[in-house]
Amino acid sequence: MSAAAPTFTVLVPARLASTRLPRKPLADIGGAPMVVRVAQRAARSGALRVVVACDDAAIVDACRVHGVQALLTRADHPSGSDRLAEACELLGLDGDALVVNVQGDEPLIDPQLVRRTAATLADHPDCAVATAAHAIDSVADLASPHVVKVVLDAQGRALYFSRAPVPWWREGFAQGVERLPSPPPLRHIGVYAYRAAFLRRFPRLPIAPPEVLESLEQLRVLWHGERIAVWVSPERPVPGVDTLQDLERVRAAWPSAPPASA
Repeated sequence: MSAAAPTFTVLVPARLASTRLPRKPLADIGGAPMVVRVAQRAARSGALRVVVACDDAAIVDACRVHGVQALLTRADHPSGSDRLAEACELLGLDGDALVVNVQGDEPLIDPQLVRRTAATLADHPDCAVATAAHAIDSVADLASPHVVKVVLDAQGRALYFSRAPVPWWREGFAQGVERLPSPPPLRHIGVYAYRAAFLRRFPRLPIAPPEVLESLEQLRVLWHGERIAVWVSPERPVPGVDTLQDLERVRAAWPSAPPASA
């Protein structure tokens, strides 16, 4: 890691529509909307600025009330990456600028995770993207297709991402995935740092065949010959909010959670 902390911008994509939790970005957590709580937590990472990129004026207004910068982007973006690419254009970011994508449903995200992901990209000038991972500690996670795994090379760059248990333990998995190999495989953590020039270019890249099979957008990066640096966290991240049960869990934990202000 570089001795000096890198300069980076955090972008928080937020979409008002949600099939499992309607109007999720505006769900109240401790007196403020969830997307505001995410931005406040991300600000503690040391980011130069934190900007919410959203699809509805209601989110912009809610952010403004709480002193959070927000941009209104197109409502028809097919993915968060497309929304972030537009935000880079609206902000006029230089191509070499570092941008960290923090999802709008991560109100308890660790600020260090954000900072370390940005620093990892700064330390890998040969990479267009950086992300994070941690060691899998349960057989259930290793076997689950909902848990994305990543395999690294000797320089800490991603070789492949998969929903399958990779690398495959030829001898140990002969009868099925019943125990963890040593060292344990790595679980991908969905926080990304990008160079702004690549982030603007990424949505225009053709979709990759393995991306379609695995339903993993990051495989498009590797398919087109770009590199992804990976920081291995010593800790499992706190889960985000996908359902009403998740939201209630976060609300219950909020009084004892670390302060979310910058």
